[in-house]
Amino acid sequence: MKLISVVSPCYNEEGNVEILTDRVREIFAGLPQYRYEHIIIDNDSKDGTVAILRGIARKDPNVKVILNTRNFGHIRSPQHAMLEAKGDAVIVLLSDLQDPPEMLFDFLREWEAGYPIVVAIKNTSDENGLMYRIRSAYYKTVARLTDVKVLEHFTGFGLYDRQVLDILRRDFQDPQPYFRGQIAEIGLPHKSLYYHQKRRMRGITKNNFYTLYDMAMLGITNLSKVPLRLVIFGGFVFAFLSLVAGFGYLVAKLIFWNQFQIGLAPTMIGLFFLGSVQLVALGIIGEYVGSIHSIVQDRPLVTEKERINF
Repeated sequence: MKLISVVSPCYNEEGNVEILTDRVREIFAGLPQYRYEHIIIDNDSKDGTVAILRGIARKDPNVKVILNTRNFGHIRSPQHAMLEAKGDAVIVLLSDLQDPPEMLFDFLREWEAGYPIVVAIKNTSDENGLMYRIRSAYYKTVARLTDVKVLEHFTGFGLYDRQVLDILRRDFQDPQPYFRGQIAEIGLPHKSLYYHQKRRMRGITKNNFYTLYDMAMLGITNLSKVPLRLVIFGGFVFAFLSLVAGFGYLVAKLIFWNQFQIGLAPTMIGLFFLGSVQLVALGIIGEYVGSIHSIVQDRPLVTEKERINF
């Protein structure tokens, strides 16, 4: 019998983890041809999540729990759990229940049909319309910045054959992994399934402006060098414009020597404008330097405190 690993990262999900494990258990009760393990990796929850997970694991040996020593973030923790999975296929299913667990049936059907990667794409969502449009604009921007085909509105929810996980273990040693970019970089055939993402029913989202910005910049710096080159080209363009403006002022002064006065306003505006451009350029360079710094440190994805049912 093939073993299917379901990986669910969680943080402060005391209202969802029991419902999540129940629904996964019901799904595999209807799939007797498979064995399964449900790996839940907890990012040092501060509510009652860990106590609930211990109780679930005592009753169900299929539920395996990894407890992290601290919150390592929503980028590193899921990747660690995926790399620890032993299944013939690994399914990533978040704990907030916004993504329907029942799509596991469709994932497995397409996997058995020969697709090593089956991804779920949210083509509609209950989230704020403005946020959905911002996400769409971001994906289109990334698509223009890189020659790697990144899937739009793909959150990681999907199924990945053991072959994909072997590639991740062997070839991707990144302490800040951008999983969506890794899947695009691998380039194996994939099947896209579309779904409607619901609102969170219990608890509050753990995403904020910083985490969303972190993910967005990680996607750009991991996949493209275009922003760095735009900084160089921008430098040449603004240097040329400054030269033209300076030459124009010189000619005007020579022609209208007594009447023409430059004044401080153009000088101050120019200085502030060029200063702003330099700060943006330094920020872009800093993002790339930060990525290099993370890789050079070569730290583990997470540090585990305890394992249950492994």
